Amino acid sequence: MPIRFFFLLFIFFTSNIYTQTEKLDLIDRKTYEITRIKEAPNIDGTLEEEVYNSLPLASDFLMFEPGDGDPIPKAYATDVEVVYNDEAIFIAAYMRSGEPEKTVKQFTQRDNIGISEYFAVDINPYDDGENQTRFIVTTSGAIIDGKANGNNEDYTFNTVWEAEVLHDETGWYAEIKIPYSALRFPKKKVQSWAIQFTRKITHRNETYSWNYIDKSVGKISQYTGLLTGIKNIDPPIRLSLYPYASAEVQQFDDRTKTALSAGLDVKYGINDAFTLDATLVPDFGQAAFDDVELNLTPFEQEFGENRAFFTEGTELFTKGDLFYSRRVGDRPIGYRSAAENLRNDEVIEENPERTDLLNAFKISGRTEDNLGIGFFNAITSEMKAIIRDTITGETRTRITEPFANYNILVLDQQFNQNSSVSLINTNVTREGHYRDGNVTGFLFDVYNKANSYNFQGELKMSQVNITNNTLAGFASKFSVNRTKGNFRFGASHRFANQTYDINDLGINFFNNYNNFFWSTSYQIFEPTERFNRYRINIYGKHQRRYRPDMAVNTGVGGSFFAVTRQRFAFGGNLDVNSKFRDFFEPRKDGMFINYNKSIFSQLWVSSDYRKTFAYDIRLRYGKFLDSPQEEYRLRLSPRVRFSDKFDVIYSFNYSLEENRHSFVDFSNGDIIFGKRNMESIENSLKASYNFNTKQALNLSFRNFWSTAHFMKESYSVLEDNGTLNPNSYPIDDQNNPNRNFNIWNLDLSYSWQFAPGSQAILLYRNSIFNQDKLSLLNYRYSLENLFEQPIKQVLSLRVVYFIDYNNLYNIFES
Repeated sequence: MPIRFFFLLFIFFTSNIYTQTEKLDLIDRKTYEITRIKEAPNIDGTLEEEVYNSLPLASDFLMFEPGDGDPIPKAYATDVEVVYNDEAIFIAAYMRSGEPEKTVKQFTQRDNIGISEYFAVDINPYDDGENQTRFIVTTSGAIIDGKANGNNEDYTFNTVWEAEVLHDETGWYAEIKIPYSALRFPKKKVQSWAIQFTRKITHRNETYSWNYIDKSVGKISQYTGLLTGIKNIDPPIRLSLYPYASAEVQQFDDRTKTALSAGLDVKYGINDAFTLDATLVPDFGQAAFDDVELNLTPFEQEFGENRAFFTEGTELFTKGDLFYSRRVGDRPIGYRSAAENLRNDEVIEENPERTDLLNAFKISGRTEDNLGIGFFNAITSEMKAIIRDTITGETRTRITEPFANYNILVLDQQFNQNSSVSLINTNVTREGHYRDGNVTGFLFDVYNKANSYNFQGELKMSQVNITNNTLAGFASKFSVNRTKGNFRFGASHRFANQTYDINDLGINFFNNYNNFFWSTSYQIFEPTERFNRYRINIYGKHQRRYRPDMAVNTGVGGSFFAVTRQRFAFGGNLDVNSKFRDFFEPRKDGMFINYNKSIFSQLWVSSDYRKTFAYDIRLRYGKFLDSPQEEYRLRLSPRVRFSDKFDVIYSFNYSLEENRHSFVDFSNGDIIFGKRNMESIENSLKASYNFNTKQALNLSFRNFWSTAHFMKESYSVLEDNGTLNPNSYPIDDQNNPNRNFNIWNLDLSYSWQFAPGSQAILLYRNSIFNQDKLSLLNYRYSLENLFEQPIKQVLSLRVVYFIDYNNLYNIFES
């Protein structure tokens, strides 16, 4: 029923869109007439080949940041030429420099700009004002590609293209080849594409664009020029294969394991608009480690996605925040229950912590009428725990995760170059009598024609089925915001009933709420005598419980942010909150604990990254009134760029939480709380040495230590009104709530891009973990205990090779 209702709602909106759509005319667009060539230039950055003679120039760049439309200085004039043939589009750019010795050129690897100066090209073959493909080449020759939708940028997108740069005493040159296989465009005899050129001059702290961009209204992607004259090109067969092979040696606790694996990733252009991405027998062994912490909250810890397949080309699937990709291949749903109901003398011999992903694919694209369609599907295998009888030696198994299928369907209709309505459905089906989940959402994001107001809304319905018992839930969100000019304001409302649950394929910590928010701000878009940018915000909230209806919290606050002309950034915020009713800390439905009124403040500074030494500092303090409860947080992050090839970033994080009343346990029907001190220290280091833009050594290190100490004689029982009644609570080895947590991760890798789209990575990984109940042990002694634990060491080699069907076909043809 929810799917049908939302689908009819989507059809109603989109049918009205087609009758009302009116293309916005925000600017006087620049136009460039492209020239067709017969012989392709050699991509080497020289720009001296005959094809570049007597071509029209895209020039007269205008300031995008920090100013607004000022002409680029003559000493830094930039000229761009564009040609094409049956295979690709070619772009040649000449960036003059009045002070070439000051040009910032930092060697980095793919998709990492660093602080380098760069030249960028945005191409939108459908000229819809939203869906741009971005190609960037830096002064060192590093290439970066991504997707830009409005003001949102996604650099997880990767395709295969070429770029080379060259420097001389007058400036630098960039030569780019973008094969048609890297783009999606309609099959038409004559085409016009939206295009934008951008140049970043880091040493002057300035950015210029070919077509003027008005930052005070609309989206950046609406301010593009027009590339005309493209005739008689056909979308190529877009078929790319990425076969891989990997070898791994793992040593842990005097045991050594070896593993060999191979698999294949496939990208196939179904037609000119839609692409199939598939991973067969995937291997994520070299994915970056998670930043695991001591988690004593009632919620799971949320991790970022480090697996390339789940980060590339997922912009459609993340709409509505219903897709948390870590659910696919996550910990089995029966992992913790595997130890329940063990027979006498039985122990768990093996209990896998991760579910094996068998295969996954996604189909996504957008029609010429701007209808985006996405379909995602993944299959995970059955997982079993092995239980052994210590007397007989016999073993048995218990299923912890059944065979499961995950899928997502998205329809996203864009219109007016700035607006969209979307329908999304997520579904998880597990084999047998296990939990299944289904969520459907209808979303809209609409601007008025003048781009001065934005209206956003979400309607979502969840269904969870456990052994034929269905639990339905509902959530909604609505906001209206002023989006034009220096002075802006907005208000929003968010609602969820008690049974709203998207946690089969999404992640959601809270439900049963009825919350209201408002904000107002003032910002500048042109530099002043002292500041390039600044913004001042004032905001407030009123949060309520839906059932039963009662106030949870009311708060107001303000924040500021500024960047000086010398590129020194600073800011801060101050928040004042009323008494807070926490319905989740007690871990029991309907119960809550009262926390006193509070004041939180934060200050931060960030220095100029262009300099050899730079730093970030952040301080945070929180005080609960009429209570000894306090919070302190400090973050220090210095960075040193020893050369254009070698840089190091160190981060130190310290936090201290004192006298917080926290959940301990359930005892004889009572909820036990205790007064807790929690201290944490995190040290991390990232270092990179780049031999060139194709080869690098990378070091990533993190050590996180945390203690949670519950003070004696501080235990109490939670009452129905949210207050605490002091009570004794006997502590023994079984129910001791104190914790000392220490984890160490180190990755050292060598990467080599030995051919376009092809890469080899040699990785050494070192990890140690320890958790005990010695909460009074300080950092030094906890570290000594950590190094007494067995070390897990992994050495792996992974090689991926890119095969393009068109190149392969041409080889066989010749």
